[in-house]
Amino acid sequence: MYFPGKKVEKNLRIAIYDGAFAGAMAGFVQEYLAPFIISVGASVRQIGILSAVPNLMAALIQLKSAEITDRLGSRKRVLNIFVFLQASMLLLMALFAIFWTGYIYLFIALVALYTSFGAFSTPAWGSLMSDVVPESQRGEYFGWRDMLNNFVIILAMLSAGMVIHYSKNVSVTAGFAIIFSLACLSRMASWYLLRKIYEPLLQQKTAGETTLLSFLARAKENNFARFVISISMMSFSVNLAAPFFAVLMLRELHFSYMLYTAVILSASVTVFLTIRSWGMHADRIGYIKIIKSTSLLISFLPLLWIANRNPVFLVIVQAFAGFLWAGFNISAANYIFDAVPSHERTTNIAYFNVINGTSLFAGALIGGLLLKELPPLFGSRILALFLISSILRIAVTFMMILRLQEVRKVKDVKSIDLFSSVIGIRPLLGIERKTIRY
Repeated sequence: MYFPGKKVEKNLRIAIYDGAFAGAMAGFVQEYLAPFIISVGASVRQIGILSAVPNLMAALIQLKSAEITDRLGSRKRVLNIFVFLQASMLLLMALFAIFWTGYIYLFIALVALYTSFGAFSTPAWGSLMSDVVPESQRGEYFGWRDMLNNFVIILAMLSAGMVIHYSKNVSVTAGFAIIFSLACLSRMASWYLLRKIYEPLLQQKTAGETTLLSFLARAKENNFARFVISISMMSFSVNLAAPFFAVLMLRELHFSYMLYTAVILSASVTVFLTIRSWGMHADRIGYIKIIKSTSLLISFLPLLWIANRNPVFLVIVQAFAGFLWAGFNISAANYIFDAVPSHERTTNIAYFNVINGTSLFAGALIGGLLLKELPPLFGSRILALFLISSILRIAVTFMMILRLQEVRKVKDVKSIDLFSSVIGIRPLLGIERKTIRY
């Protein structure tokens, strides 16, 4: 892959390294927030709040992201400020694990700030990168970046699981303090790199740009608005159950921390192995095709947990889930670059994250409320919640996602041919594996 201009090539290299350190941060933290508060005696309600409140705050704070970016006149400045603040929250979380473990709601507040600061920088980063990466190669470049990112996530998750596992005989909270500290150092390295990034001229907002309400009002005639609502409804359906997978494994199935890590790690492994291939296919066949092809199978994933909870089976299920989510997520994230003009991207990325984040909040909150009222399924209320999540995913797929339209001309392929090509069984014509230059 060739990107003209030394400054552009510099940005692409920095984005690769930044992604690696951001991946380390996520690997050390993201899947261990719920296990941490479970280890200090959190209730099911508090676990639901841990997922719900940070997503709501992250959504609401982005309402001002585009406006502040426009006022500052610099996306780089936004990144520098809010990435540093996010790293600072990780340091406070590490100190919490040592000194203040009895105040679970304080920890939830720190997680909410950590999530919000990271979310605030997302529209600025997405807008900046969309001005740099050539349109025809976005899927391939971000697929390459995400592949390296996920490789680092795997290493960080495995390391975190080992730290917690071996520290439990001494002090499990000290183990969590260590991984939160490592996450802080990783994010600080990312912040250092982002300070060196070159920022292309920021296109200012045009007169008459839409508000959030007018954006939602256009959903009937605007394909991108329909896309945002469809993805957000899928997020709601998924997050109805997602916060409670850790509860099921650690409290009801009594998995060790290493076994828990093995199950969640299997998804990251298949993301690492397939994300670049998904990106290359998205460039040729379109993002919507991949979203449609993966969403229906994603809808049935919770049913597999209901059918069998043997650890070996769950590792296989999570590996399959990682394969599907890799295609779905990279396509959902990059579709905005096709569907929205450059000068509107910061605002529209923010609107996407606001609506999607609110849906994640609502899903976790309602899931926590339902969990107390549902009749047990095979002895577990969590499994009953998984069933509801699956039914809602299927409904969203058929009623909304399958009606979405592509915005550029792409190849028309069957889903079975797509899946076969992604895993390399029968590559589609014109899809070859290349080494990216950056």
